[in-house]
Amino acid sequence: MVPLILFIVLGILVLAVTEVHERRRKPQAAGPEQRAERPEGCCGEHLVCERETLLQTEPQIVYYDDEELDALADTDPGSYTAAQHHALRQVFDTLAESDVAGWCRSLQMRHIELPPDIREEALMIVRERRATSSTQNRPSYPLS
Repeated sequence: MVPLILFIVLGILVLAVTEVHERRRKPQAAGPEQRAERPEGCCGEHLVCERETLLQTEPQIVYYDDEELDALADTDPGSYTAAQHHALRQVFDTLAESDVAGWCRSLQMRHIELPPDIREEALMIVRERRATSSTQNRPSYPLS
């Protein structure tokens, strides 16, 4: 009886995780015809250009429950105190992977620079999501 209950609970858990994963993936399902081209002069190395939609479509700043970070505007990341670095790290660590690129765009619009360690992690997440998204959007052909 106990193994049956454990099997049912495990099945429900797997279904829940799968549903959450699918909900997070759906906004990423834009086809190649919906992707914007890089603006002229864009190097592709800064975080905004790592986004699937490269053109800034929202003129308003989107906050990720991080209004306190506005105090870091126009501050060199090398001069951040430990508390300021911790505040950035805390927000970054609580973001869903799908929100990282938007958060970085928000910071850029607010003139807030990330410290190198957080910036590298953010770039890695955005690049991985972009690579995953581009491989998922490719048509698959059966091998004969």
